[in-house]
Parts: sequence; structure tokens; C-alpha cells
Amino acid sequence: MQKLIPVVVIKELKDTKIILSALQKEGIYCAEITFRTACAEEAIKLAVQEFPDMEIGAGTVIGGEQCERALNAGAKFIVSPGLSGDVALICKQNNVPYYPGCVTPTEIMRALSLGITTVKFFPANVYGGLKAMKALAAPFPQIKFIPTGGVNRENLDEFLSWDKIAAVGGSFFVEEAMQKWAK
Repeated sequence: MQKLIPVVVIKELKDTKIILSALQKEGIYCAEITFRTACAEEAIKLAVQEFPDMEIGAGTVIGGEQCERALNAGAKFIVSPGLSGDVALICKQNNVPYYPGCVTPTEIMRALSLGITTVKFFPANVYGGLKAMKALAAPFPQIKFIPTGGVNRENLDEFLSWDKIAAVGGSFFVEEAMQKWAK
């Protein structure tokens, strides 16, 4: 898994190449394309075809049907804002990593019962950030976190310095790359 996971919202299919090219120029070879837009599935297909050296995943996957569509499009990992038993099962059956949003002990216990040991911590800035994750890690030492939401250039190094951080996610990676490379 890459340590930096840009959260990418593709509003128009033509933007896929522009955004992913800019990320690559920044040295980032991973993208979580969100299922927030009508062209998300097609954007994932295009990204997988045009950028074979990038790890392309699907984000904002909230149900089994979306998960199936994302996997059929070629997504290599699935991210959800919360935990879906259906998505977890489909990912397990297809041997694809699933990173569900979990911010409470109960959610983490449910993830563990499904065999999941890396969870998205979203929105990190609302649920206490690094301090909250450190508190949760005490009873769950096997858990790794992917903080997303409120992660930015100012706190990135602080997150990455903790050994329980599997990766960090954020849209700011896209914003920075586009400002620099998509002129």
C-alpha cells in the first residue's frame, strides 16, 4: 500500500488523465477515485487502463452493488466512509483490500470480526485526530489507521510519524498537484 492516498473526485471523465498525470508528476502512484459522481465507474476503468503503474482504488463505496461495479471496473482496493458487511464480504471473496471508516471501539471490533485490521479514520479532524487514534490503539494494538478528513500539509508529517498509520488520505494531494502541473 502507498503511504499517500489522494482522494480523487472525477466530475468529468476527461479530467481523469489530467488529474492522474499531475499526481504522477508529484511522485504519487495511488488514487482513490470516489463514487460521488456519475462517471466514477468509467473513470476507474480509464485510470486502470491508462495508468497501469498506479494503484487505483474506489472510494465512498457504501454498498455491495457499488463494490461490485468498482471491482468490475478494475479497482485494486475499496474504501468506505463507514463499515458495510456486504462490501467486506465481497472484498474478501475477491481478495481485495477493504478499508472501512471506523472511529469507535464498536466499529473497530466489528471490523476485526470481519478480518479487517486496517481502517479508515474519517473524518479525522472531527473525531479527535491522532490523539483519538492513539487512544483507540491501546485496546486494539493490531489495528492500523488511514486518517482522512482534515489531513493537510501542516499535519501530514505528524500523522506519518506514528507507526500505526498505514497511510493518509486527502483531497489536498490533488489540489496541490493540479495547481502545480495542470496549467
